[in-house]
Amino acid sequence: MLQFQPPGFGHKIIQTSLGAMVYYTQTAAPWDIAEIENLPQIVFLHNFGGGASAYEWSKVYSAFAATHRIFAPDLIGWGESSHPVRNYQINDYITTIAEFIKQVCREPVTIVASSITAALTIRLAIQQPQLFRSLFLCCPSGFDDFGQGSGRRLPLEVINTPLLDNLIYKLGAENEIAVRNFLQSFLFAKPKRISEEIVQAYLASAQQPNAIFAALAFLRGDLYFDLSLYIKQLTVPTDILWGEKAQFINVKLGKRLADLNPHAISNFYVIPDTGVLPHLERLEITVGLLNKHLIL
Repeated sequence: MLQFQPPGFGHKIIQTSLGAMVYYTQTAAPWDIAEIENLPQIVFLHNFGGGASAYEWSKVYSAFAATHRIFAPDLIGWGESSHPVRNYQINDYITTIAEFIKQVCREPVTIVASSITAALTIRLAIQQPQLFRSLFLCCPSGFDDFGQGSGRRLPLEVINTPLLDNLIYKLGAENEIAVRNFLQSFLFAKPKRISEEIVQAYLASAQQPNAIFAALAFLRGDLYFDLSLYIKQLTVPTDILWGEKAQFINVKLGKRLADLNPHAISNFYVIPDTGVLPHLERLEITVGLLNKHLIL
């Protein structure tokens, strides 16, 4: 995945309770002095779904390389990190995200995260608020918010059928046509914004050995939960942005979640004409809003 990282960024590795976690940070000129400059720190956490990896935020975090220490992990089961053969559960990610912050960062940190990972970060911030300075979250959803079960696209009996689940993943995520279709159909509002680099980055992640296990855990709904049952307990200062045309987790749902906790959630931004990953579709807006968040 290194070929998809911005100039001056390289990878490092830590050991978590579920295996090796690769993360990207400033390692070469002109950004390599970031480690000794005691800069404020930002952790970028990617979404789940076929081909997900730290690449998702790479165009955003490179814009802050001169002013912040950047950490962008491939979460366990995704990208270049370990892919243990297991039935992934919610606590696997809450635990390993906490382990990452405690091992790598100088607490408290600002977290930038998207979709279900943003929702998991909210749960961690409720459990261990001392780890966090603030949260900047894109379309945070547990995919079962208010009991609506918005995320599952295939019947469980299909997903759980031996051999058929492997076929679904091979046909739906492990080839270029499937990846491009996934991005066009589910993640982006405007297909013309999908570059060849984006397709290749997602494909490279989807083709990692045993990548199927985390992807199917998400597709089955093993990682889904009702964020509305937790978000009221959040005390860490938070800004939320939402893609106007995000599928499955629409703007009305996002606003309804945010309205549950106006004390912690200061701003709710709707990004016009974007899907669930507005930071890949409208980079300049996301960078501007994150910059505003960081200086408040």
